[in-house]
Amino acid sequence: MEVNPPKQEHLLALKVMRLTKPTLFTNIPVTCEEKDLPGDLFNQLMRDDPSTVNGAEILMLGEMLTLPQNFGNIFLGETFSSYISVHNDSNQVVKDILVKADLQTSSQRLNLSASNAAVGELKPDCCIDDVIHHEVKEIGTHILVCAVSYTTQGGEKMYFRKFFKFQVLKPLDVKTKFYSAETDEVFLEAQIQNITTSPMFMEKVSLEPSIMYNVAELNSVNQAGECVTTFGSRTYLQPMDTRQYLYCLKPKKEFAEKAGIIKGVTVIGKLDIVWKTNLGERGRLQTSQLQRMAPGYGDVRLSLEAIPDTVNLEEPFHITCKITNCSSERTMDLVLEMCNTNSIHWCGISGRQLGKLHPSASLCLALTLLSSVQGLQSVSGLRLTDTFLKRTYEYDDIAQVCVVSSAIKVES
Repeated sequence: MEVNPPKQEHLLALKVMRLTKPTLFTNIPVTCEEKDLPGDLFNQLMRDDPSTVNGAEILMLGEMLTLPQNFGNIFLGETFSSYISVHNDSNQVVKDILVKADLQTSSQRLNLSASNAAVGELKPDCCIDDVIHHEVKEIGTHILVCAVSYTTQGGEKMYFRKFFKFQVLKPLDVKTKFYSAETDEVFLEAQIQNITTSPMFMEKVSLEPSIMYNVAELNSVNQAGECVTTFGSRTYLQPMDTRQYLYCLKPKKEFAEKAGIIKGVTVIGKLDIVWKTNLGERGRLQTSQLQRMAPGYGDVRLSLEAIPDTVNLEEPFHITCKITNCSSERTMDLVLEMCNTNSIHWCGISGRQLGKLHPSASLCLALTLLSSVQGLQSVSGLRLTDTFLKRTYEYDDIAQVCVVSSAIKVES
């Protein structure tokens, strides 16, 4: 009968501990009124408890810190830190000790060891310590693989490893919406929701635009010469709360002047989000490149360069239009017609020749009109006809203007 030899125990012991911030100790206050049976007993016990705050014993939050009692949650964008210790539990000297730490994700295997050089020898009751750090960039299952190899006094090479499995969770839910303006501006609304179980301090939420755009943040107001955030002085995001950020993107001059460039799917940029949680634990996320479908303008585009916000009733006002030939091959010969509506009346000659407009070229046109009705009125009734193809392009609801009575003074 064959008998397997007993499994040899290793001379070295491996210990792995995740490094996280401590938490504030919380207690459950137990109190009662003095006329109750215990009298002042419960209150005195709380005053004598070293974990309570002096003068505020009935608060759950104390002044003492406690070390983590479990592995805890790891969220995408945070830095995973771990303490690795190899201790010589034997009474003999061990040589050529090599400690290796790898992190296995669903897509790659990363070496986290600070040094790949072997330690010459390790005496009894001595240890080798190492601290590893890794910024988590993937969600899902992660496996920390710690391997130890060494040589005994008898020259026998030994090897063992341990596996530590943990899940990386998603901390934020980010949704984006795009709004296109007639002036080539693009407004981006970013909705950011905290889907963790603890509050977050939103340190920074910024938009890094692509090379085609300049960006302006619309999340602050000017008060008494100071820039104040619209979210108040405490930019905390409670669990499951959502906050909306707004940005305005304008095409750079070299791109805006070329009508054929900003077409189809264009890259807007990416969001950079930085937050802090328990005792300043920092996290950072960058979204992938945000894309939008640029609106199609057909062969001819008419946009407004200048228009007043408020005008007087039955008094002429001026607007400036920009007409662009969006075709990359065909020259157009354009005729402008101005059609009155129930409230908007155009001043000038309708049916005038604008001349030839070459591919990707633009021209600016100053027009005069007046409104016979008060309130918010839509500017409509412009028609452009290409005499080469006998094709007419209609432009209604180009913009809106507020019409007020002449008795109300309009600020310029």
